[in-house]
Amino acid sequence: MNLQTDDFALFGLTPQFSQDSAALDAQWKRLQAQAHPDKFAAQGAAAQRVAMQWSVRINEAYRRLKDPLSRAAYLCELHGQPINAHSNTAMPGSFLMQQIAWREALDEANTLPELEALAASVQATKTALLHACAQALDVQHDFAAAVLPVRCLMFIDKFVHDLNQRQDALE
Repeated sequence: MNLQTDDFALFGLTPQFSQDSAALDAQWKRLQAQAHPDKFAAQGAAAQRVAMQWSVRINEAYRRLKDPLSRAAYLCELHGQPINAHSNTAMPGSFLMQQIAWREALDEANTLPELEALAASVQATKTALLHACAQALDVQHDFAAAVLPVRCLMFIDKFVHDLNQRQDALE
């Protein structure tokens, strides 16, 4: 194994957005079994440290590949299209208006059914954006076109976190 290889190569996967979750899980287990530090106990501390590095690397790659948003951002970055979410927050006006409407709805919601309706609306938009990512990344191979949906999804994930906290507070 090479620590410098990309996550897809490490897991023996085709570098694409669409992935078989069960195959990814099985490959993670197989890689972890190969690199587990306990397997190298008889070979000394240095071998165990290397095995620990591999175990950490495998877990990091797994987390990145398992999450669709992280996987999409990673694919963009691998193809020279960094997301730059911290330095570039420009969004289409329609998406910003949607964000404002969702924030207002969240502020005004006083019941679980209201929050559940809002969550359904947000989930529909998230699903559409994930589909847009899949099209841009896997069908069109237009990594630049996937950057904006990925950035929008990052905003949605933050909003979903806030929405979940509000739901928990009402339960």
